[in-house]
Amino acid sequence: MKKLILVIAAMFILAGCAMNTETNKTPVNAGGEMRVHFIDVGQGDSIFIESPNGQTMLIDGGVKGAGPEIVAYLKELGVQKLDAVVATHPDADHIGGLIAVLNSIEIEEFYDSGKVHTSQTFEEMLTLIDTKNISYNIPKTGDTLAFDEEVSVKVLSADETASDNNDASIVLKVTYGDVSFLLTGDAGEALEKEMLQKDVKSTVLKAGHHGSNTSSSQSFIQAVHPEVTVLSYGEDNKYGHPHKEVVDRLQEIDSKIYATAEAGTVIVSTDGVNYDVSAKEWSNSIENMPSINEGVEIISKDLENEIVAIQNNTAQAVDLKDWQLVSIEGNQAFNFPNVTLQPGKIIYITSGATAREGLNYLKWTGRQIWLNDGDGAQLLNEKGEIVSELD
Repeated sequence: MKKLILVIAAMFILAGCAMNTETNKTPVNAGGEMRVHFIDVGQGDSIFIESPNGQTMLIDGGVKGAGPEIVAYLKELGVQKLDAVVATHPDADHIGGLIAVLNSIEIEEFYDSGKVHTSQTFEEMLTLIDTKNISYNIPKTGDTLAFDEEVSVKVLSADETASDNNDASIVLKVTYGDVSFLLTGDAGEALEKEMLQKDVKSTVLKAGHHGSNTSSSQSFIQAVHPEVTVLSYGEDNKYGHPHKEVVDRLQEIDSKIYATAEAGTVIVSTDGVNYDVSAKEWSNSIENMPSINEGVEIISKDLENEIVAIQNNTAQAVDLKDWQLVSIEGNQAFNFPNVTLQPGKIIYITSGATAREGLNYLKWTGRQIWLNDGDGAQLLNEKGEIVSELD
């Protein structure tokens, strides 16, 4: 609890600066069977685990509006208490729904990334944990979470000092007998590369970052080599998830794909030897999915100083006239003037009170554009096609 108080204090300082419905009704503690529910929360993540001995764990809770639905889902399963709750990182589409859970269901242990965030949702979550006197823990890479003696819950990555929320994601490998689940939060390619030094091979993969191409790199997918992959995203979401590159990589290794946007909640049941997926396999055609050109890309987004960096990684100059940089949450667009970006060069789009222009800087506006709660950026070419994206 002392650690929680320190986190709350640090936060205030920063702030100043298609599943079967009958399956739903099966009671907790199936007797020798573990069930992992990838709950359909729209554009977000929420995973509920029932262990062979009736222990329960909830990992993330989607956006705030999904909270009541998660509570109703758990109560329909007969859940009276959660033995463990894990908030992988403080983005609103992962912790928002946990507010309703904290207010409605008894929680024994709460595991948090420790990454301090200034959002009201994060503040409310920590305050509830403190008020309800819930045991609060910040796991480290290599830790094993106490859960069920028959189930191993290993922390493959956790970094409260990460500069980015996604990089702070708690990544868990849950193993029951011969069947394992790799739950990646929003871990990006850099974290994936670090985890390649560990045993990441798993039966089931929850693809990182809702199927974004900022995660699920070729080398990582090859190393995990999942028989089953779950994509948790919202239908017709504004980020274009899942990205074609990710789907291509999964289909190349013959991984069966299940998507919450299409199938609803996906349940994987296992006795530690065999497993069964209670959902319809993903049927979307990759031919109809947009492909993101990686030639010119958004390489960084500084929320505090309101600077977005765009680099030309091609071998030739690119005319950016009529291209757009879009703030997804704010639904605002910067229209590029008649400017050419030379090979290997970077151009900076600035906004806010300290916006600058001249040389390789272009001023968008003196107003704040980028929200501090994960506002995504998209780069569109003159045809309106998504060329690059950074959440």
